Amino acid sequence: MVWVIIVIVAVIVILAIMLITSYNRFVKQRNLIQESWRQIDVELHRRYDLIPNLVETVRAYAAHERHVFEEVARLRTQAVNVQGATPEQRAAAEGQLSGALRQMMISVEAYPQLQSNQNFLGLQRELTDTEDRIAAGRRFYNANVGDYNTRIEAFPSNLIAGAFKFEKAGYFEVKDEQVRAVPQVSFGTIGSVAGEQAPPQMQPGAPSSGQIHPQMPGDQGNYQAPPQPIPGGYQQPGQQPGQPGQPPFQGQGEPPVGGPPAGSPAPQDGQPPFTGGQ
Repeated sequence: MVWVIIVIVAVIVILAIMLITSYNRFVKQRNLIQESWRQIDVELHRRYDLIPNLVETVRAYAAHERHVFEEVARLRTQAVNVQGATPEQRAAAEGQLSGALRQMMISVEAYPQLQSNQNFLGLQRELTDTEDRIAAGRRFYNANVGDYNTRIEAFPSNLIAGAFKFEKAGYFEVKDEQVRAVPQVSFGTIGSVAGEQAPPQMQPGAPSSGQIHPQMPGDQGNYQAPPQPIPGGYQQPGQQPGQPGQPPFQGQGEPPVGGPPAGSPAPQDGQPPFTGGQ
């Protein structure tokens, strides 16, 4: 009888220890989720403070983008007003604000003077760093939420969660379709950049001289070697050298230096050729 009582007491103590341990773990995970959410909230407030300064800087250079500035200001006010809402509602508002900011950055690319403004570049860099910290905090928060929700649904921890009213936490997920869109990648033709023409190919059967001849504009790939001058021949004015069917100089027109004067008879057999002297 004594041993039975001891066993019962030991079982009760073990169950009590497991209950306390599981309960404390739930409390620890819930506090960790709240702490990770506060880190995200800090970065979100920092972005709220950067947006008005960024909008005013851009407005000075891109006054024609008024509708974009108004949309950013409206969505910023909407995101600030839903701070006490659930993470899902906050995520929806932040996703719309991120899309408006991205649209504003795309529209200001047409203003080169703004791209060289140091104040704009500094605000843009700070906003980019803030977005990176928000993304890192969102991953950490969602990982903690996943572990917490898993324990609420798993057995036997779900018994303790139901007894002490531990409810599932919401994720902070991005709803922006442009962020989730898969980029389109096109490799184009092998050996050339997409959109760039491939190098010309040598026609089959074309003779090759072993030399590389650059292709000029308008060429269709048929290369003609430059004509070779005829040894001892004379090129008349307007005559292309080496044209077939054209004999060498026959004494018409201007003679070469040192040759016989125009109209002089050709030397007969047995007479010395003309040397240019008198």
